[in-house]
Amino acid sequence: MVFHTINGKSRRGFTLIELLVVMTIVGLLLSIVAPGYVKQTDRARETVLRHNLQTLRVAIDDYRADHGTAPPSLDVLVTQRYLREVPVDPITGKRDTWRSDAADGGGVGDIHSGAPGAGTDGSKYAQW
Repeated sequence: MVFHTINGKSRRGFTLIELLVVMTIVGLLLSIVAPGYVKQTDRARETVLRHNLQTLRVAIDDYRADHGTAPPSLDVLVTQRYLREVPVDPITGKRDTWRSDAADGGGVGDIHSGAPGAGTDGSKYAQW
């Protein structure tokens, strides 16, 4: 901090160099922390995706056990109260991007994410 005298009055303040050094240090610290934050958010989305897939698969299995056939659609799981609502695919951010595999007798046999790309483990979202 430097004391400046202007018109006989002394003022306190930081020099431009001091401010630049502080900004450089803050920028360096952010560049170290930011990639870890982004990676952690990706992992959190993947965890939610795995949980939502598990929930949907349990609901499909419960419907099949009760009715003897696979549900015709995910909306039937909601109307029959196996689910409160169709969960959001956290990768796409939408409820209507789920891809379903047909069961032997028709209907929804299995469910997968409709998101393009792969997870942090290298496997494609559509194969989960």
